[in-house]
Order: sequence, then C-alpha cells, then structure tokens
Amino acid sequence: MFATLIAVAALWGAVAGLLVPRAAYRLSVEPEEPWRDSCQAGHALVGPARGWLGGPGCGACASPTERPLAAPFVPSLVTGLACAALAAATGPRPELAVWLLYAPFAVLLATVDIRVHRLPDQLTLPLAAITPLLLLGAELLPYDAGSWLHALLGGLVLGGGYFVLFLIHPNGMGFGDVKLAVSLGAVLGWYGWGVLFAGTFAGFLLGSLYGLGLVVARRGNRKSAIPFGPFMIGGALLGLLLGALSATP
Repeated sequence: MFATLIAVAALWGAVAGLLVPRAAYRLSVEPEEPWRDSCQAGHALVGPARGWLGGPGCGACASPTERPLAAPFVPSLVTGLACAALAAATGPRPELAVWLLYAPFAVLLATVDIRVHRLPDQLTLPLAAITPLLLLGAELLPYDAGSWLHALLGGLVLGGGYFVLFLIHPNGMGFGDVKLAVSLGAVLGWYGWGVLFAGTFAGFLLGSLYGLGLVVARRGNRKSAIPFGPFMIGGALLGLLLGALSATP
C-alpha cells in the first residue's frame, strides 16, 4: 500500500510536470507583459485552457528549434521525484494532497524565476490565498499531523519577514519573493515553528552556496543578482520532508 502511494504520487508529479514547459514559456516575460500568446515562430498557442495546457511545442512548428522550451522532460522528472519524496515522508495523511497539488506550481515558479528572474503574480498570489484554505480542509479530515493555525501564522510571519528584508535591501530581495514566502510559510508552518525555521534557513543556505559558487567560478560577484525563488522552494522542500518525517498524527 505504501509503495503504491509513492508510485501514484510520482506518476502524478511526472504527468503534471509535463504541463510545466508550456506555462513556463508563456510566463517567462518581462514585468510589463502579462504572458506570451505565440511561440517563437509567431504561431498562436492553442489547446486546452486557452493554450495553457499542452506540450512544449505549439503544434504548428515542424522544426525542433522553433519549440518554446528545450529539455521539456526536466520539469516532469523534478516534479515526479519531489512528489515521490513527499509521499514517502508524509504517508497517507490528508496534507499530502496539498503538497502534491502545490508541487507542480512550485516547479513552474522555479522555472520562470531561473529564466527571467521574476515570480509572476498569476501564481504567487493565488497560492498565497489557496494554500491556507487547502490546509484548513486537511485539518478537518482525520489523521492529519499539523496545525492550521500554525500554518496561517507561518504564512504571515514568513511573508512579513521577507517584506522587512525587501524594505531593507530592495535590490537584493524581489517583491515576488515576498509573495511566494506567504504560501511557503503556510506550508512549513503546518508542522510547527521549528520546521518553518529549518526550511527558511535551508533556502538561504542553498542560495548562499550558489552565490559563493558563482564567485569562486568567476561567473559573478557578491552583487550579482540570482533567482532566489528556486532556493526558497528547495529549502522549503527539505524542511517539509523533515517535518513530515518527524510529525505524529
């Protein structure tokens, strides 16, 4: 039964990850642009959900060089592995459904941030509102291992903390990071303050190590801008796995 749960979670993540490249391509635009409506060759992006769902190609391009995204299976692999790890750590508890729903959007946000150094409001704001509501539903079900109140406070605390950092050093912290912190804080806060701290610290540690690597490799300096969203998400995943493994219903 446990192995089946992990396999189903991995399959869900892999399938959901296949939809990431199309959405990532459409959202990887400059701040003044809402999203792309056509592929690199100028063909309109069509398909389910007004062209948001579908493979990386637009359907009209015959040449692979005209496809919007290279390595389209990487998001699928990453999402599948993340979902499998979350299922293995969480087990058949109701909050697992929230983690599995959140994971593809987290991979999508990380992909967009890596490409254009921004976290679009079309994703961060709905996640900030919906994540606490989903966790409230999880708490109403039996065998949950977290606290909705802690999740709600965690979102407010982490979002507020990032907002303070943004005010102190706006050139080093984007406002998209602040909005992403609200939903990540709710996710981490579900398992308590210790997990919230661990996941947040892991994110800063990963980002610092990456920045140090750029300096050592002479590909940047201390003032070089890096996309911090992927490190926030990676740190949150590590903290969430720790919290799920140590939690008791």
